[in-house]
Amino acid sequence: MPHGTAPHETRVRRATVADADVLARLLHDFNTEFGSPTPGPAVLADRLRRMLPTDRTRAWLVTEATTAAGLALVTRRANVWSDHPVDLLDELYVVPALRSVGPGSLLIRAVLDDARAADVAWVEVPVDAQDRDARRFYRRHGFQEAQPETGEPELVLSQHL
Repeated sequence: MPHGTAPHETRVRRATVADADVLARLLHDFNTEFGSPTPGPAVLADRLRRMLPTDRTRAWLVTEATTAAGLALVTRRANVWSDHPVDLLDELYVVPALRSVGPGSLLIRAVLDDARAADVAWVEVPVDAQDRDARRFYRRHGFQEAQPETGEPELVLSQHL
């Protein structure tokens, strides 16, 4: 059953190995859009097929009607500072035509709900300092741009759960 629904039949669900090709294409499109290097969809799909069956890698796929509209990719790991795991939101991407209409919020809610259910200590999100839109999006969803211990600014946003 889908995690959530927004207007226009937008749905988010946990991705499986069967979704590796679609996820890989979206990841490739993401890097291509922002001029970042990419090994290409075939290499990414192969890696995802190896990673998704593990407990350490999770992915969500958001669809608009029957079209892939975006993804979230998370790596879970142990952390010396907590008895609970920590999640790293490696990637969150929504196709340009569907930004600011809900798919990104559905994805981040799915990621955070999964983290809470697994008793994750916090979720980290690396964000480029100059990416004001991404920073605003994550702040709107409860992430903070400061180190919890010192209050000093940092480039990795985190939300303690």
